[in-house]
Amino acid sequence: MFLERKEDTKPHKGSVFVGYDLGERYAQISYCFFEKSEVETLAPVAGTKQYNIPAMLCKRKGTKQWLYGKEAAEHAGEEDLFPVEGLLALAREGKELTLDGEAFDPTALLTLFVKRSLGLLSIIAPVEEIDAFMVTVARMDDRMVEILLQVAANLNLKTDRIFFQSHTESLYAYMLNQPSELWAYHTLVCEHDGSRLRTYRMTCNKRTTPIVTLIEEQLFETLPIPGGDETETIREDAFRLADERFLEILQELCEGRIVSSAYLLGDGFREEWHKDSLRFLCKNRRVFQGNNLFGQGAVYSLIEKWSPSDAGKEHIFLGEDKLKANIGMRVWRRGKESYYALLDAGESWYELHKSCEILLEEEKTISFVITPLTGKNPQTKEITLTGAKNTGAPFTRYVLEVSMASADTVQVVVTDLGLGEFFPTDGRKWEETFSI
Repeated sequence: MFLERKEDTKPHKGSVFVGYDLGERYAQISYCFFEKSEVETLAPVAGTKQYNIPAMLCKRKGTKQWLYGKEAAEHAGEEDLFPVEGLLALAREGKELTLDGEAFDPTALLTLFVKRSLGLLSIIAPVEEIDAFMVTVARMDDRMVEILLQVAANLNLKTDRIFFQSHTESLYAYMLNQPSELWAYHTLVCEHDGSRLRTYRMTCNKRTTPIVTLIEEQLFETLPIPGGDETETIREDAFRLADERFLEILQELCEGRIVSSAYLLGDGFREEWHKDSLRFLCKNRRVFQGNNLFGQGAVYSLIEKWSPSDAGKEHIFLGEDKLKANIGMRVWRRGKESYYALLDAGESWYELHKSCEILLEEEKTISFVITPLTGKNPQTKEITLTGAKNTGAPFTRYVLEVSMASADTVQVVVTDLGLGEFFPTDGRKWEETFSI
């Protein structure tokens, strides 16, 4: 038997949704008001389209004063300042930093930067009015989840609607909210930071229901773009070689495929070195250039959670950090046997957690139904509560908690609640994991 619990309430009209793109060198803040379709990106300098906020801090010597972002970058060379760059990498490494004779936790410094930069949003709406907050980073893993959880816990936002996702998922959400002809076939995104090229190729399998969307990601290290201090001859040669290499990569990615649209992102594309490559890209497809796609995609993901588009209802994204199977149970509910969904395919594994109460009879076994979206046959996984107390009651009440330890590992915790004062609980717990 299954005992239901209520779900989260829907955000109110006018709520501020914020997407925070946190990179190694820069951060960006995008936003919208719930139930309004227009997503904007915050420009720290009013009247410009310069969205990047340098991801760095500077501590002033002998004081507790910190500079952040653009101001920190402009004054980093001053003698009385201690600059801190690469905040995300430092937090991932986890080693304390010593600045001005004092030790600092790198995750605390990252939190300070995020909190200070969010203050820029006050020109649009008070930070206190943020109703949903999504952080997007290049890649999600156990360590990144741990870091972002610590950051989120110390931002003191007046909402518990705080989420994290990878750039691939932000790309997916962004494309769902673009005209369908732009992603009718393959979509190609090229992100260049000036030294490395990262590509994303999105495709939808229209033979499945829902339509399964996949994004293939590749990294190329051989495309350095010279700085302005090089001679003109060196720059021209470097640009020519980069253009040739980029064209080779594009031809390989597009070979045998219909590419509906392409997006060029990042500072590496600011200079017009990619003439032959761009000429190739522009044949029979739409090409866009910018650098705020991922932050806007993070906002669209928030919108999709509470007000899904038609495309969002028809598609499901299966990225590396996504659960690729539906997990549920066959239960008796209101006198009828039915299927109860626990964890849904297409959700990020680190966000999945389901808690419910169940009643078990004498046989203390819980069966899970695993239905992959990859076309494989459904499976059944059973967990037996070995050593469960037999009180003589017709039922025993338990709390069942199901979560994910990784994208393919299910974690189950069962707690004995007994059945009233005549059949008290001994508080015993069972913890099991299984692979899918």
